[in-house]
Amino acid sequence: MQTTRQEVWQVLKQHVSSEVLLKHCLAVEIAMRAYAAKFGEDVGYWGAVGLLHDVDFDKFPDDHPYHAREILTSHGYDEQFILDVESHAREWPKERTLLQKTLLAVDELTGFIIACALVRPDKSLDNLEVKSVVKKMKDKAFARAVNRETLISGAAEMGVDLNEHIGFIIRALATAVQAPEYQELPLIG
Repeated sequence: MQTTRQEVWQVLKQHVSSEVLLKHCLAVEIAMRAYAAKFGEDVGYWGAVGLLHDVDFDKFPDDHPYHAREILTSHGYDEQFILDVESHAREWPKERTLLQKTLLAVDELTGFIIACALVRPDKSLDNLEVKSVVKKMKDKAFARAVNRETLISGAAEMGVDLNEHIGFIIRALATAVQAPEYQELPLIG
């Protein structure tokens, strides 16, 4: 199993060529690491799950995330890690763990928040307010591919207030974009 963040990043880049998808995976990693720290969990493990959650999407968009298993097995990832990655499938048949609930809750929301930032004049997360994101959620034409019910139910499954959840992810993303590991491929821009 890959142990460093750089090794995990290299695995992702071997299987994902889309810059948009790479940025999405980075955003999910950031949110997962932030929640792991908040919950006192393993930040590296949660971050790796977030970074690799869409490792098969580029090649198998119609059967995602069920090809993650073959990809991750070939890189030495264990059964639990693979299950954690697969768990963000909406039709997941099992009870989700806290990590798995968090992955589902941050997956689409990170992209939605970044889309909200990108339509701002400054194209920045720094001054993005929760109320602006909530307002955009009500606009069905904005980022129409994002399932609003998943955004709402994801926070509820975690037991977190939706506004708190949105604010937490905004802050995590805004802080992380300054970190050296996110300079190679900036989330915004």
